[in-house]
Amino acid sequence: MPGITTAVVGAAGWGRNVVRALHAARSSTLRWVCDLNEELLGDVGRQFPGVSVTRSFEQVLADPAVRAVAIAVDAPNHFRLARQALEAGRHVLVEKPLTLTATDAEALCALAESRGLTLMVGHLLLYHPAVERTKAVIDEGALGDVFYLCTERVNLGIVRDTENAWWSLAAHDIAVAIHLFGAAPLSVSATGAAYLRRDIEDVAFASLRFPGERLAHLHVSWLDPHKRRSVTVVGSRKMLTFDDTATDEKIKIYDKTAVPRPGYASFADGVAVRSGDVVSPVIPHLEPLLRECEHFITCVETGTRPRSDGRQGLAVVRALEAGDASIRAGGAPVAVASDGAP
Repeated sequence: MPGITTAVVGAAGWGRNVVRALHAARSSTLRWVCDLNEELLGDVGRQFPGVSVTRSFEQVLADPAVRAVAIAVDAPNHFRLARQALEAGRHVLVEKPLTLTATDAEALCALAESRGLTLMVGHLLLYHPAVERTKAVIDEGALGDVFYLCTERVNLGIVRDTENAWWSLAAHDIAVAIHLFGAAPLSVSATGAAYLRRDIEDVAFASLRFPGERLAHLHVSWLDPHKRRSVTVVGSRKMLTFDDTATDEKIKIYDKTAVPRPGYASFADGVAVRSGDVVSPVIPHLEPLLRECEHFITCVETGTRPRSDGRQGLAVVRALEAGDASIRAGGAPVAVASDGAP
């Protein structure tokens, strides 16, 4: 069966990967790739001979066979192109961030919902097998009550000149925190510094407060000697780490915690630490992007709400906006707007 006929807008950078994954995804028939760069379109035509290429997005939307569109262009154009596709009755997958303002993200969510269309955001890590396993471990209660998590996403490069490290990198970890906690943050306190270009922060540190006194601490930078992509989750019973740069043992679960001192009933009488075994569950080697694209197609076929739907993408944009405002305010906490849904 031909499945869902799809199109990709944007064949540069990450867009190349989206083209490849959507072409390979089950139940997806990639029909069009759209880009303004003729050379990139030529590369697509040679690599995928059965796929049509064009510089005109209007030509893509004029094809009644196209049911779903993936948008993988620069972030300032996300809102315009996503709105155009939704208005044309197409289901839409947008790379992160959904938009650059919460107002625009709200408008896209409302438009998709009013027309019964799927709107999904490319928060890639939510489809990573290790993040899926982490979520399952939390939900089954193996860690106990989750107190806090911290993330690190640092490297030397790629240095951007149109967005700062907060907007470029933190969207990944904010999406993971919202997913693992099952809630949107209440406030953000963030600081950052621009060393390479004026007014474009190369590094940022942020603390996000969540309902239930939970905390997420984020460190993002493209000016760092290490390449690290990690998540640590601390619970009342056990602790978990996820290291995405590790070749194996990406997840480790530590039977470590703090308990009242022997003979005492509460922490008020003293604290002792307990350290037990370390377990590293087997994580399947599956490509997150391919799984993300297949999830999108399944949601289009069945009407199922995507794991990273428009509302989840809106929550991330709201947190990014609040963090940016906090950076401008010298780290003062900024409340995050909420509609009650992650």
